[in-house]
Amino acid sequence: MEDRLMNHTDLEKDYEIYRELIDLWAKENPIKTSKLQMLLLANALLLAAVSINDGFVAKNWPIYLGGTLLCLVWLFSIGRTVLFQKLWQARISHIAAKYPEDARFQIHHDRKDTGTIPKVLRVVGGIPSKYYLIGTPFLFGLGWLCVFLYFVLMESFNR
Repeated sequence: MEDRLMNHTDLEKDYEIYRELIDLWAKENPIKTSKLQMLLLANALLLAAVSINDGFVAKNWPIYLGGTLLCLVWLFSIGRTVLFQKLWQARISHIAAKYPEDARFQIHHDRKDTGTIPKVLRVVGGIPSKYYLIGTPFLFGLGWLCVFLYFVLMESFNR
């Protein structure tokens, strides 16, 4: 009897932790979206600054370097957010694995209705956000770095 009571208490405690972790995981999604939107806005402003200062020319090297550093900071910031989500997801899966027959613990695996969703949405929506969240600041940063290095190297060769 005591064993069953303890198992029930463990189940309820695990379910509470599971719900809290699902909630934490879900709350990170708008944060990631906001970070990505701010990254896009900042890069648009950097491009505007370049265009009003005679375009891609050597004198704008501080903007290129600033863009590189800005994207690096964003890469680390978004990367940290994605890391926490992955850690929570691992804990969620670990707890759910203890109760495979309990539907309450399987909400994060629910894929029953995907057949009714148009294929194009399943393909486009099925791309894990970590790829574009990490890839976008990386590619923007790489772009700014390449432009910066191009003009720095051109200056040194022209001397």
